[in-house]
Amino acid sequence: MADNGADSAEIGIEITLGGIVQGVGFRPFVYRLARRLGLRGTVCNRGDRVVIHVAGPGARLDAFAAALTAEAPPLARIDQVSRSMAPMPEGADFRIIESGAGTVSVGVVPDIATCPACRSEMADPKARRFRYAFTNCTDCGPRFSIVTGLPYDRPATTMAGFAMCPDCAAEYGDPADRRFHAQPIACPRCGPRLWLEGVDAGPGDPIARAAEVLLRGGIVAVKGIGGFHLACDATQAAAVDELRRRKRRPTKPLAVMADAATLARLCAVGAAEGAALAGPSAPIVLLPVQPDAPLAPGIAPGQRQVGMMLPYTPLHHLLVAAVGRPLVMTSGNGSGAPQVIDNEEARTVLAGIADALLMHDRPIARRLDDSVVRLAAGRMRVLRRGRGLAPLPLALPEDFADAPPVLALGAELKSAICLTHGAKALLSHHLGDLDEPGTADAFEAAIADYGALFAHAPAVVAVDLHPGYHATRLGTARAAALGVPLEPVGHHHAHMAATMAEAGWRRRDGPVVGVILDGLGLGADGSLWGAEILVGDYAAVRRVGRLSPIPLLGGDAASREPWRVLLAHLDRALGRAAVDGEPSLRPVFAGRPVATLRAMADKGLNAPLSSSAGRLFDAMAMLLGCAPGRLSHEGEAAMALEACAQADAAPYPFALRENDGLLEIDPAPLWRHVLRDRAAGALCGAMAGGFHSGLAAAFADAAAGVARRAAIGAVALSGGVFQNALLLQDMTRRLEGLGLRVLAPAEVPANDGGLALGQAVVAAARHLG
Repeated sequence: MADNGADSAEIGIEITLGGIVQGVGFRPFVYRLARRLGLRGTVCNRGDRVVIHVAGPGARLDAFAAALTAEAPPLARIDQVSRSMAPMPEGADFRIIESGAGTVSVGVVPDIATCPACRSEMADPKARRFRYAFTNCTDCGPRFSIVTGLPYDRPATTMAGFAMCPDCAAEYGDPADRRFHAQPIACPRCGPRLWLEGVDAGPGDPIARAAEVLLRGGIVAVKGIGGFHLACDATQAAAVDELRRRKRRPTKPLAVMADAATLARLCAVGAAEGAALAGPSAPIVLLPVQPDAPLAPGIAPGQRQVGMMLPYTPLHHLLVAAVGRPLVMTSGNGSGAPQVIDNEEARTVLAGIADALLMHDRPIARRLDDSVVRLAAGRMRVLRRGRGLAPLPLALPEDFADAPPVLALGAELKSAICLTHGAKALLSHHLGDLDEPGTADAFEAAIADYGALFAHAPAVVAVDLHPGYHATRLGTARAAALGVPLEPVGHHHAHMAATMAEAGWRRRDGPVVGVILDGLGLGADGSLWGAEILVGDYAAVRRVGRLSPIPLLGGDAASREPWRVLLAHLDRALGRAAVDGEPSLRPVFAGRPVATLRAMADKGLNAPLSSSAGRLFDAMAMLLGCAPGRLSHEGEAAMALEACAQADAAPYPFALRENDGLLEIDPAPLWRHVLRDRAAGALCGAMAGGFHSGLAAAFADAAAGVARRAAIGAVALSGGVFQNALLLQDMTRRLEGLGLRVLAPAEVPANDGGLALGQAVVAAARHLG
């Protein structure tokens, strides 16, 4: 490169970059870039930043600075860049120097899908990592699942027990090599090994032998990055049905893994979905299934979409190629238990489910379920935050920079924890439902793990208002043990605040209107909320509207048996005599203890009032025949109703009235119209679609009225019901059409998996004053 005149005069500058810049090959990238441009100087890590001291002609320095962001490694995320003049560095070349001291970074990198360079190397018979199931480099491979401490160096990973051979050591120590300081570096000579146990175990290629088991219709437990999967041939109905029987998972959808060419034949893949599938996080993506796709009908009963993913580890690439067919890849666990991560545990827990176990000897430091995303309202949205996404930090609004560190413990279902460091939040991976055996122990271990890994010392502990939640009891005890304040946060306030924080809504930006639709959460008045309109900010909210409440007949049983909720809604809307006199309803309630439940409701026995939107979906699904009388998994009825729904159906009416100072959205007119259309033989899709559009219209109109009267310009949507793409899209369209800004979750789950973030920012705001 030639420079002329003033551009050839050498000057010195310092560039500091913040964000995800450690453990991603950033320093060797800087080294190679500087060498390419003929610059001299140094690069080092300093806390959560990379500091570059570089000298050269001005034009080259400008090109260097531009390339730092334009050509950054695929795993890097640069949030801050500063540039200033500096003294000329010593030396005639460019060097990587020892890291400097600084604060512990929350920017630990997630596990990343195998990069193209490593895939090519695995396919090259001349390469020493040909067909090696643990190939990786600085641009890919395990990270969070193997880290045992910080700083992120090999001794603080589960690779510590694998001594590098001379060839790997040379690559590891060469700044010009793409494996420079790649902590999981390995090869067949010195790295982890693979073997097969169970059916057909013995000599020979374990992947080829596992493929034979799968092709014969068998089930194989496969040890991956964050835990074991249970795999079977996704095209063999008998194999899928047998997997469901053994795992005791009757209807919940199963995820499928396939290579890119096969996946494109099975599903309709748009640009956004394709980018998500092939991105470094490689999540499960919900995709519409092609009519002629040869997938077993038991993969996702009653659904139009299937959760699909590409192979994301070398082992997966090799196994999928060996089988040549799409594979079910579902969590390797017994019913109600956490995913298995340990070899000995797999031999005990999975032996009765899997015919063979494809094992390796690299330990897993922490359990990580696959992340799940879907396209909704024009964006990819996270439904479950796990492998590939956690623990990427989330940037909080700038006016949280001085907030005290908070530990927030979420709720009971889809549990996750959140740690804050000033204007950064670290939302954990999905930890499971705390009412499941074994998950509570794993949850407590995760709190200790995250706290130690990120050197987090909370000054405040935030919990849900519900005193019966395991997470609330644990947080209360933890705050007392630490001698720090406990901050209980309303369930729906936390949902709203999580959406605000993700959207970058600052504390000084004022109040928003919140529309929170979910299953159940304890409200500020001690009742069970689930479809609320709130007004407020991070520190406080007030409820201004709700769905008309109905009694949950039998308490928790109503969440499992949707006919109970349907009975309560119809009794309220039509009256008991009209319900009993309607011939079309007799088959729905035949043989059920209707009189007993009504008596319980009259006496207020085990029939708490609730405004739940989730239960409204259950009731409608039951009436339309989309749901069974007893659900086998959470969300089953709502998912079936969405899958059935026609997108352009005319909305069913809801009534809007004021009751005790609250706007009440009453579904009574909806039930009368649905029963009329049902009797007239209307199609299920049209009625399900009318329900979705009617609910969207009712809440959008009510929220817009609240916003107009309060002179508020933004509406935050949250709660698990907004995982429904049809509802989210319709609500967004209506609200934006009324001139309102819509804040909706994308990087953070709308369900309770995002609740801890909301608790954390509410607690932080209250302690900022």
